[in-house]
Amino acid sequence: MPKSVRDILTKKGTTKISVITAYDYITALLCDKAGVDILLVGDSAGMVMLGYQSTIPVTMEQMCIFTDAVSRGRQNAMVVADMPFMSYQASQAQAIENAGRLIKSGADAVKLEGGREVSETVRSIVEVGIPVMGHIGLQPQTTVLQEGYKVQAKTKDSALKLIDAAKSLEEAGAFSIALEMVTQEVAKIITESINIPTIGIGSGLDCDGQVLVFHDVVGLYDKLKPKFVKRYLELSQQIVKAVEAYRSDVVSGKFPAKEHSFSIDKSELERLKKEIA
Repeated sequence: MPKSVRDILTKKGTTKISVITAYDYITALLCDKAGVDILLVGDSAGMVMLGYQSTIPVTMEQMCIFTDAVSRGRQNAMVVADMPFMSYQASQAQAIENAGRLIKSGADAVKLEGGREVSETVRSIVEVGIPVMGHIGLQPQTTVLQEGYKVQAKTKDSALKLIDAAKSLEEAGAFSIALEMVTQEVAKIITESINIPTIGIGSGLDCDGQVLVFHDVVGLYDKLKPKFVKRYLELSQQIVKAVEAYRSDVVSGKFPAKEHSFSIDKSELERLKKEIA
């Protein structure tokens, strides 16, 4: 039985919440087997799966495909799907419709970026029965356009704005909030200021949970190497070596060997040769 919003809320202040991105069936299967609480179908799929330079080009159609695949691979984890850029900004009606598309694709909840400026949009989605995870701090869809990848809440004023953003999202009905690249001191203050879980990405140990991109965790994506990422494998190097060995075996004739091949019965082979002759 997949984890519910209630399951995640009860972990606040008691048990840390583990979140990892997943964009396909097999990754979801493996991460779910590992026992993570939430599988995040992030719009970062645009970069690590589709080769985009940012998350901005990702479409609703693509997010629905990724979400559908992930939902079929999980058994126990909650699935949260990102709402891509311009899928919720135009109107509340647009936001509700697109959130519904992700739920129909297998998500249990949706995530969108922004603070007080999107609080009414969050409220409207929640009111139709769709759980929402907020996302403040560094917002890849918009912050990067103005500032680039920079740590957030390094001044009193910017910190106060983030604290206000978190409170407004909680008031709007969000069940949790992702804090991206927020100074650890301010992330701690936010976590202690609200009654819903915070999920940190590069925001320190005091958040109620942590999220990382799967491809960063296992060392599959090398274009970006954020300071906050801990690599548990260097899988890309192992994959390259494996494929190099395969190519070498093909060129040298070592593969396929007899154990990798199938044979026709000898009597049938003789009959075939006579027929051909």
